[in-house]
Amino acid sequence: MFIDSAKIYVKAGNGGNGIVSFRREKYIAAGGPDGGDGGKGGDVIFMVDEGLRTLVDFRYKKHYKAESGKDGGPSNMTGRNGKDLIIKVPPGTVVKDEATGRILADLTKPGQTAVIAKGGKGGKGNQHFATPTRQVPTFAKSGDLGEERWVLLELKLLADVGLIGFPNVGKSTILASVSAARPKIADYHFTTVEPNLGVVSLDIGESFVLADIPGLIEGAHQGVGLGHEFLKHVERTKLLIHVVDVAAVEGRDPLEDFEVINRELKEYNPVLAERPQVVAANKIDITGAMERFEEFKKVIEAKGYKVFPISAATNRGVKELMAYVGEMLRQLPDTVLVNEAEEEVVYTVEEEKPFEIRKEGDVYIVEGKWIRKIVVSTNINSYESLQYFQRAIKKKGVIDALEKMGIKEGDTVKIYDIEFEYVR
Repeated sequence: MFIDSAKIYVKAGNGGNGIVSFRREKYIAAGGPDGGDGGKGGDVIFMVDEGLRTLVDFRYKKHYKAESGKDGGPSNMTGRNGKDLIIKVPPGTVVKDEATGRILADLTKPGQTAVIAKGGKGGKGNQHFATPTRQVPTFAKSGDLGEERWVLLELKLLADVGLIGFPNVGKSTILASVSAARPKIADYHFTTVEPNLGVVSLDIGESFVLADIPGLIEGAHQGVGLGHEFLKHVERTKLLIHVVDVAAVEGRDPLEDFEVINRELKEYNPVLAERPQVVAANKIDITGAMERFEEFKKVIEAKGYKVFPISAATNRGVKELMAYVGEMLRQLPDTVLVNEAEEEVVYTVEEEKPFEIRKEGDVYIVEGKWIRKIVVSTNINSYESLQYFQRAIKKKGVIDALEKMGIKEGDTVKIYDIEFEYVR
């Protein structure tokens, strides 16, 4: 079974909490604060395993969570870090954020890794909050929450060359004639419903991977037929062999077929329309094909394409075609779907909004990941802890934001479990 897409949920581990603790030893009745820090939460890491070929495992398991960090301990003991969760994927896997569609990682090389969800930082123990005027801090910080997101996985074939063209033009026959691959071959449309790979050997020690991808039809960029399934695999290839039925066995015009396929590529992704192409005019051995070929060749070569007359059934011209393709591949760079700059942007989004304020009736409600962490860390029975809380929200701009919204003295403010009246 060939599974080339999946949707899964990933959750990094939360950071462990810092604790409130004081040194207690014999002959030392009231030692200073010694609450330890919490450990960091584990990351969710995707890693390429060259032994995998499909995403089928993700059809049965949808949720993946890394281990959270442990809480700190007394005597300045830091909690243990949570273990990272390693998720193995096949080469050619693209990881996208489901909410934004942004590519998070393009995993192609064996052993390559990418952090898709970062674990939360551990909270600080009360030892960090001791000052000359606050020698007995009775509060600590909780750990940060780990990142979580739904991600889309797409497997794009790691083929050097892709065979494109309408169904039933002979792509599978070409693959079978130049490699050890044995794709299904029959006289009906969409015989190939899964991509087939074959290794084409040229000179000693020289070869390339050729993919016979499901046939393309008009409207494919909109998902018609096997459109999207076909086009996503074409993105990875360095070079395309555009196969046409020059004998017009099914009554279609080979010139029109050529234009339709390229138009579909351009509509799906303009970059694909500029991918280098070599044209294979197949079924040249059929009666009347040579006359059509001369007209076809004249028009296509005027557009700047190299055209090879071939017969996949009899192997005529196929060797020359593959030799030319091999020579072109030596001059072409690898195809990259995401660059490093894009990856750097992904993890800055979480810090953009430390809090949000909304009004329900006469109550101002303050929410957000940052503000939630402060509330959890606050000991409402401790005057020092409440003072720290007030200074933190003022410094972060919460008070200014409330005043801009028109809050008046005596109005109620609710921040998770803490509720108070606003006083200027």
